Amino acid sequence: MTLNRMDSGFFVWLALSFCFGYNEAKRETNVLFILKKFGESMISYIKGTLERRGENDIIVEAGGIGYRIFVSPATLAKLPQTGEAVQIFTYFSVKEDGMSLYGFAAREEQEMFEKLLLVNGVGPKGALGFLSVLNPSEIVMAILSDDVKTLSKAPGVGRKTAQRVILDLKDKFKTEDAVSSFEGAAGIAEGVGGGDAKFEAIDAMTALGYSRSEAAQAVNAVAAEGMTTEDILKAALKRMITF
Repeated sequence: MTLNRMDSGFFVWLALSFCFGYNEAKRETNVLFILKKFGESMISYIKGTLERRGENDIIVEAGGIGYRIFVSPATLAKLPQTGEAVQIFTYFSVKEDGMSLYGFAAREEQEMFEKLLLVNGVGPKGALGFLSVLNPSEIVMAILSDDVKTLSKAPGVGRKTAQRVILDLKDKFKTEDAVSSFEGAAGIAEGVGGGDAKFEAIDAMTALGYSRSEAAQAVNAVAAEGMTTEDILKAALKRMITF
């Protein structure tokens, strides 16, 4: 297990919270505050043996400790069989009603999860829901193209939440982010055709003066597996002229 970005003052603050809390309730509040401040970014990944696979969680044994980690069906499908070595990227969630670990097969999924948590009204379970039906590249493309319908595919996500995701995160992504997610996430690119061609077509259209949102919407509407960048660009431009 790797501990990431552990602040040197963590244990000092933790000790002070116990020493100077006015009462038990105050101490619990102080500890929760400290854990939220330092703990959520503390565990970057866990490497060990996959001991159990559940419907929505796994148990990884590392250093003699079994860690229960909640995962999406997409992540679960990419993990090895029980008894085999595994490395899973994690997010440590600290809430008043408990602490939980959420796991991801690729760092790109972990980073997307953390971005989704920036959206008002989206918690860890909601963010994991997005990643259960969409890979990071698809989420970026949906955000850039104002594709509320695609984002609404996530379980428990309505139109208003999807719109909020687009509003809150649109300025945090560029087409290059979608390309990076497409190429980097483990297993994401496998079986998905024309990904780079779509992103290149969007860049070409923005160079011609179209907004990134307009370009992404047009490209998503016409792109199909096997099409080259030139094919997509011609079809998208034709669509823009027609409409």
